[in-house]
Amino acid sequence: MKNNFTTFVRSAISNFKTTGAVAPSSRFLARAMVKPLRLNKSKVVVELGCGTGVMTHEMLDRMPDDAKLLGFEINPEFSELLKASISDSRFVLIDARAEMLHAEVERRGYKHVDAVLSSLALGFFSDELRRGILTEICRLIGDTGTFTQFQYVHSMQVIDGKFTRFKIATLLKQYFKSVERKLVTVNIPPAFVYECRGPITAGMNPRSGNKN
Repeated sequence: MKNNFTTFVRSAISNFKTTGAVAPSSRFLARAMVKPLRLNKSKVVVELGCGTGVMTHEMLDRMPDDAKLLGFEINPEFSELLKASISDSRFVLIDARAEMLHAEVERRGYKHVDAVLSSLALGFFSDELRRGILTEICRLIGDTGTFTQFQYVHSMQVIDGKFTRFKIATLLKQYFKSVERKLVTVNIPPAFVYECRGPITAGMNPRSGNKN
């Protein structure tokens, strides 16, 4: 089996925009991301950006035997690593971009998911794309589901090739009634975990207010 850290470093160097990180997530960050999802009562869960599987393993450890974890990962090296390290039949690896979330979930016979965990580097996405992804998430989790997303404390985004501050909380509050934040210091770099519930209008794409 490939070494997780070696695979991560190689992918980060070759495609930092997709990976969006300098080191794999720590188990402390994984636990902080997974804890709010109430996975012990979940039937269908989505992970966006599985990476080396740190959070994937944490999720599977907490899910019921009859649940399904739909994992989205487009990086071929990460996908190969996940296939080699996870034999759990509850895990379904999907080679599709996050904006195809709703279509891919429905294609597998599901109309609703109980939780979505995202490790996507949203700061490197266009505003239109990240809004589209959040809309897809809102449609799937409805009023009863939970969404978690982390962001490194430096909170950067890229606009026209330039780094600027990315106020993700402002964006999330346009989509969710409840947005709670927790700082995880034992990670490289430290990160904020955002716990989001209650889509403001499931299936709609709010555009009013300051974008971010």
